Amino acid sequence: MRLFFILITTCLITACSSQKPFISDSAPLVHPDNLELTPDAIPRIEPKSRGGNPRSYEVFGKTYYVMPSSDGFVQRGIASWYGTKFHGNKTSNGETYDMYAMTAAHKTLPLPSYVEVTDLISGKKIVVRVNDRGPFHEGRIIDLSYAAATKLGTLKTGTSHVEIKVLNPLASTSVALESPPNQLVIPSPSLSTSKVPLVSPINSDNKGFLFIQVGAFGSLENATKLKRRLINELNAPVTIKSNSINLDPLYLVRVGPYIRIKRADLVRLQLQELGFNNILYTTE
Repeated sequence: MRLFFILITTCLITACSSQKPFISDSAPLVHPDNLELTPDAIPRIEPKSRGGNPRSYEVFGKTYYVMPSSDGFVQRGIASWYGTKFHGNKTSNGETYDMYAMTAAHKTLPLPSYVEVTDLISGKKIVVRVNDRGPFHEGRIIDLSYAAATKLGTLKTGTSHVEIKVLNPLASTSVALESPPNQLVIPSPSLSTSKVPLVSPINSDNKGFLFIQVGAFGSLENATKLKRRLINELNAPVTIKSNSINLDPLYLVRVGPYIRIKRADLVRLQLQELGFNNILYTTE
């Protein structure tokens, strides 16, 4: 009887642990303003991830084989999305999953890859950076981040019929490297003078998006730490942009994008209350 009890207990523990991958995913409690205006990922030349590209791997008893090359790859099927369940966890290529970034997961594409995703019903297109593995549901070909799903319209219906096409960064030298951000230095007023209006960098002649740059780091690890803190403190979209024009890239931690200066000013005041005074407004 004792052996029987141990066997039953072990089975129950195994059954519970096996259900963890199926915990329902969800959207964040607060949906960031203007998330559907998040800029597309910009294709750039990147080396393959060391840890994210094994010859094969196994999930739920099925073996998947990673493609050695994605040149000319096109695929049609169902797109889904993933959000808070995985937010802040490691992706398959070792990065931290950020549901507010334009990223995606694919079962066999090399990591990272840049993919144009087209909704076959609406015709809307987005560009995402594939840095994770999945989805492992039958019939689904790509898992979009929360931001990407919002921009494509997948968030409303849960899934979308899409075509995905791998983009080659070498096709245009203009997308291989990003130009330095157009930085507009905004004096950091004290809280007593914070009601003084700022000159808006967005006007009829400039249709770009507004970001609040909070920090610039030579270390991706330090930039990621600040990003996590800001996400927890602000409940706002926070991204890291690599300014890779130089041999030693800078990692820019930015809040946004915003299309209204008033909304950005509210967040700027929150940042000042948290002790961040050396703030830059940038546009792109």
